[in-house]
Amino acid sequence: MQIIGIDVGFGFTKATDGQESVVFKSIYGDATDIQFWVDFQERSLTEYFHVTLDGKSYFIGDLAEQQSDAVAFTLDQERMVADFARLLTLTVTGLFLKNEEVPETPISLVSGLPVGFYKQYHDRFRDALKGRHTITYHSPDGGRITKKIQIERVQLLPQPMGSLLNLIMDDAGAIVDSELARQKIGIVDIGFRTTDYTVVDRLRYVERSSRTMDTGISKAYAVIANKLRENSGVNVELYRLYRAVRNGTIKMRGQGFNFSKIRDQIYTQLASTVSGDLDRIWSGDWDIETILMTGGGSKELFGHLQPLITGNIRTLPAQSDPRMTNVQGYYKYGRYLWAREESVAEEDSAATPADAS
Repeated sequence: MQIIGIDVGFGFTKATDGQESVVFKSIYGDATDIQFWVDFQERSLTEYFHVTLDGKSYFIGDLAEQQSDAVAFTLDQERMVADFARLLTLTVTGLFLKNEEVPETPISLVSGLPVGFYKQYHDRFRDALKGRHTITYHSPDGGRITKKIQIERVQLLPQPMGSLLNLIMDDAGAIVDSELARQKIGIVDIGFRTTDYTVVDRLRYVERSSRTMDTGISKAYAVIANKLRENSGVNVELYRLYRAVRNGTIKMRGQGFNFSKIRDQIYTQLASTVSGDLDRIWSGDWDIETILMTGGGSKELFGHLQPLITGNIRTLPAQSDPRMTNVQGYYKYGRYLWAREESVAEEDSAATPADAS
């Protein structure tokens, strides 16, 4: 059995099988003929995602941004589930299969949805992924590899649960931080489009204290894009701003723009909104013992948020990628759910001949 944790986010798609991890932009475009291709440096596979699924070919991630005539990108949850989730999930799932053509051991996926969309999209998301699929990967030299994917099980969680499970579980899915597991935890998961506020009390999800708000980091990106358009006349797509926003500078038509002060002002305003939502949503949860900050936007906003939040705040280790925390927790939860089940089945199978004799 193969277990994969995956998160198809509005900004990035992230996945891990416990051994390898993959991150790429959640964008795609129609595949076009590239007459000439040469690389003068070693590149990762995620920089050349050219796949065919259901008879249609796509460029995905960086390749789509660079080569496609029209790029699909969305901040709409309905469109994400309808148009993006299956394509991006199967693209990354096939990477973890080592053999061509022959179906592998059935795959078990663990993924997540924002708290506010969990009930509405749970069944559609799961049903779109379960079953047999065939995907072909094309290489620049014209070669191709076809993978047959059999997804047997799909387990969905409210997204922020992954970050907590990642902290309290080891890679085998065993709970190793029993102290944290006994606490009442508030999780603030700042994603690209949304911010999730979730309370988990002794590992029990608390519905009344869990909400999704449209206050993800893309709010800041949109304001920055508007400022850049006012100054340069160039309409910059949000998915092309990741590196520029991180650095606080961008070059357009040969001219450099430094917007770090504007970025910090916008981050301060967004942090104020996030902390205000936290105080309102958790007004009755004065007994929260630890507040966990997670999600891809938490790294950028933490310095602005910390002075505004009262409580015991816990962040991820400085060297870790906050975008990966949920999927690492998803994988560990999958191990918790299914690895033991497989171990028991193997023991029963091994015991059968002896019992029969």
